[in-house]
Amino acid sequence: MPTYVYECSSCNTQFEVQQRITENALDTCQCGSSGTVKRIIQPIAVMFKGSGFHINDYASKGGPAPKADSESPAAAPIEPTPAAPSVTPAE
Repeated sequence: MPTYVYECSSCNTQFEVQQRITENALDTCQCGSSGTVKRIIQPIAVMFKGSGFHINDYASKGGPAPKADSESPAAAPIEPTPAAPSVTPAE
């Protein structure tokens, strides 16, 4: 059963109530005032927890690139090679 959060406008308290989806929203507060209660819409986040889920299975594709190892040859700066002398054909 879902848990809904309500807020009373007269006493400014928030309280949670477990209700069926088909039930009507509350209209009375626990403090006794009537007609001043409204349902608060809360954001929903999905969390995959447990041994069957891995963080890299659901990671975004556009994430940061992995850091390069500073001792690897790919990380070494590339020095320019001298240009070969140009040869003109003899006539």
